[in-house]
Amino acid sequence: MCDEISCGQTPSDKPLPEVTDGQRRNFIKGLAALPLATVLAYPDLAKAAGNNATTPVSIKTPSGGTAMGYIAMPEVTPAPTVLLIHEWWGLNDQIKSVAAEYAKQGYIALAVDMYGGEYASDREGAMKLMKGMDAKAGTEQLVTLIDWLKIHEKSTGKVGTIGWCFGGGWSLNASIATSVDATVIYYGRCNKSAAELASLNSPVMGHFGTLDKSINAEMVGGFEKAMAAAGKTDLTVHWYEANHAFANPTGSRYDEADAALAWERTSAFFKKHLM
Repeated sequence: MCDEISCGQTPSDKPLPEVTDGQRRNFIKGLAALPLATVLAYPDLAKAAGNNATTPVSIKTPSGGTAMGYIAMPEVTPAPTVLLIHEWWGLNDQIKSVAAEYAKQGYIALAVDMYGGEYASDREGAMKLMKGMDAKAGTEQLVTLIDWLKIHEKSTGKVGTIGWCFGGGWSLNASIATSVDATVIYYGRCNKSAAELASLNSPVMGHFGTLDKSINAEMVGGFEKAMAAAGKTDLTVHWYEANHAFANPTGSRYDEADAALAWERTSAFFKKHLM
């Protein structure tokens, strides 16, 4: 079950991409590459991708808190940076493996951990974690990490944000709270007023599903109007004949073709504004 702030965890009933034992062994050893969607579909491969390519980061916030995450580095630096924000479950191997993929594409990729190391495996646990998170502290965590990425010794200073569901809304929130160079929203809350959007400086790309009953045409349409009223003209909205969480290969609402198209569009968007 999904709603306007979250997504349930019904496993996909779609056939998994075929992976041989040899491919699996070689991938886990770092000796072979597999398509991202294939990696994300298998928990052991996602774990291997995330663990092999990322290292933990912990930075103190101005108020004395801690901003945490896992960072993946590209082969060539200096490089632009991407901040990835997880779904309501917390930071998991799936998001770490996406960070690893962005590093392969030439970005410094930081997957933030907004729950301080906690992770939920069911809806009740995820709801508890999400409701227990202080919005002010969450904003400070993201701003701290973004500011850190801007001055990272191997960074070009450019930063993009991207998030899914819960993280999609926070991708927008972070870009409102501090200046970034590109913002991507995957089916996240975007019901902002023109006044709230006044400090937004980045171009925005949004990916939404026509079957999503909560992050729907009414909400997205209101966002488009608010952006226009705020004088923010660099907004690209893509609609897919799909449901909420259509880009998550581990869920029942995964749509392979639409997920691939959204990835291509996002990759081109980041390349245009960050590279």
